[in-house]
This record gives sequence, structure tokens and C-alpha cells, in this order.
Amino acid sequence: MEKAALPLAGLRVLDLSRILAGPSAAQLLGDLGADVIKIEHPLGDDTRRWGPPDFEGSAAYYLACNRNKRSRVLDFKRAADREALLSLLAGADVLLENFKVGDLARHGLDYAALAPRFPRLVYCSITGFGQTGPDAARVGYDALIQGLSGLMSITGPDVDRPTKVGVAVADLGTGLYAVVAILAALLERSRSGLGQHIDLALLDTQVAGLANVAMNFLCTGEVPRPLGNAHPTIVPYQSFATADRPLMLAVGSDLQFASLCVALGEPAWAVDPRFVTNPARVAHRAELVALLEQRLSQKTRDEWLQIFAAAAPQFPHGPIRDLAEVAADPQVAHRGLFTAMDDGRTPCLKNPIVFSRTPIAHYRRPPRLGEHPDATWQEDPV
Repeated sequence: MEKAALPLAGLRVLDLSRILAGPSAAQLLGDLGADVIKIEHPLGDDTRRWGPPDFEGSAAYYLACNRNKRSRVLDFKRAADREALLSLLAGADVLLENFKVGDLARHGLDYAALAPRFPRLVYCSITGFGQTGPDAARVGYDALIQGLSGLMSITGPDVDRPTKVGVAVADLGTGLYAVVAILAALLERSRSGLGQHIDLALLDTQVAGLANVAMNFLCTGEVPRPLGNAHPTIVPYQSFATADRPLMLAVGSDLQFASLCVALGEPAWAVDPRFVTNPARVAHRAELVALLEQRLSQKTRDEWLQIFAAAAPQFPHGPIRDLAEVAADPQVAHRGLFTAMDDGRTPCLKNPIVFSRTPIAHYRRPPRLGEHPDATWQEDPV
């Protein structure tokens, strides 16, 4: 049976972005079958120099978000290079960029200048603060946005130690929103025949990403505070120390809590009026957590995990692992989450999307700077 084409086969994407948000979005489109040409300044994407660590001369950071692309160097200050971009745009479906507001307009490459000539073009702009507003001209990196969005104020052990999340969640979240927006605009184009401009801001997507925590504030007016590894409205839903190493409990229902109590050898806690329902447990959080800490300290992590594994019904629990432990996990190995690119050498993280008919087939190594100097479109257009 002939293998089905990837979902985005024939889609043509010009990736003018750099760092993480835009490149991760373009990489995902490439994973899904789009033909992606990465357009770089002669100095290249900043992340090419964001090492060590490196692998065979490329920074690991750059390798994380630039597979399944080709690289072409263009300097928009040169008329010939601007013309080369316009030539590529004649066959492009999507342009993705994260220049500062106004930078591309100076070269006649902003959406307003291009739309009359390329009316079907979906043009996605990613910035720190959006195309409009008092902060539109500001530069915004992920760490800054984590602070400005309120995320750091709810992350960490206490109010005096606001903490940045360990990965660039504002960048990665914006990249995912970009893919959703681009695909939605393409679907709408199939009806209207017209492209459109997409304005995405790291600040906007990270504020939207506060989700239930922000809704708690909007509904009550109470400013949320950090709870360490705990949850604001579910108890017990946090990490706990044991006699040696910590573990995680994520008990999401009263039935699960009752099962936990039996496993701990404390069935009376499940019928204690202070703990019998989740709202009661939230109200008496400190008392319950103190009891759990005292009980869990009496055995090692692995002893508790063995006991919890036999519980019925089951409740979510597990060890807190480092990446070496994650890599050794049988489930992670079964899903193939740590894999290699098509060259058989370069390590990479598997795309987590599993299609039944059109599986992701290629992990082409991120290109060297200007590796494809004459790159043109390969696939038949959509």
C-alpha cells in the first residue's frame, strides 16, 4: 500500500524567525510535512552560538528547534536579497517572522506592503508585546515575559522567591499558538481565497496560559500566591519528602483520596470531616499536609511506590525524576521519545503527535548556515 503523504505536504513556509518561539512553530510545521525554508541573516540565528553544549559543531539549543528545514542566507539591506525573498513569496503559503515591530516595514517586507501582491499569504508575526500598544516597540525574551505575565509570582516556594519555570514556556506556548493560528488561517483561506495577518505576542499567550489561576483571580479578586509544588484548589496535589527521596501525589478526587488513606494505613482520614471532600481538604490544607508529611517520612520513596502500586482504586503518584532517569524509563523508551535524526547520529526529541495513517516520517538534521543557497520550493503547492 502506498504510504499516505504527511498532513501538511505541499505547504510552503518561509521561516524568518530566530531564537525559539518562531523556530519551534516552523519546526512543527516541518515535522507535519511542510516545506520550510529558514531565511537567515549572514550572522545566522542567534541560537547557533548559544552553546555549549554543542553536538558536532552545532549548539544543542539550535538543534532543538530547527530540524526539517533548509537554510538560505539573505540580507534584507541588499536589493538583490529582497528580490530573492519576493521570488520565494510568489510560491509561499506562510511567512513566519519575529522581527521587532517596524523592522521589516523599513524594507517593504511587512504585511501591509506584501498583502496586495500576495493576497493568499498567511503572515504570522511573533513579538514580545504585540504589534500595538505602549510596549509594542519593546524587546521581550521568555524570562522577561515570565516575570511580566505574573507566572513567576505564582511559581516557587514563597512570595519572596519568585521562580522562573525551567524551560521557556512563554516561547514554546507562543510557538504552539502560532501553529494553531496558521492552520486556522489556512483553513479559512480555503473558503475565502485570502490570507491574513496574525499578531502573536509572548505576553498575550503567557497571560492566557495562566488559565485556571487567572480565572481564580478574576472571579474572586484575590491575588494568587506561590504554593511551591502544591495546587491552589486541589489537595493533596504536590510533592512530599519520604525517608530518602521525594515523590509526587496528584490526588484528584475524593475516591482517590480514600484509596490513598488506605494505602497509608490511615483509613480514618478518609472519613474525617476536615478531609472528606476536596473543598474541606483545601480549607484544612496545612493540617492534612502535616499529617501526610509525618506519615510519608516513615518509609523510603520506593517502599511507598510499591505500596501505592497495589492500591485499588489507583491514584496518581510517582517519583520525581531527573532526565537520566526519564531516558531510562521503559514507557519513554516504548514511545521512542528520545531518538535520533535521519543521519543516525544527531540526538533529538520525538514529535509527540502519533497519527494512525500519516505518521511523522523524517527528522532531518537542522541545516548549517546557508547550507541551501539556492533553495526553492520542492513540494507541489496546496
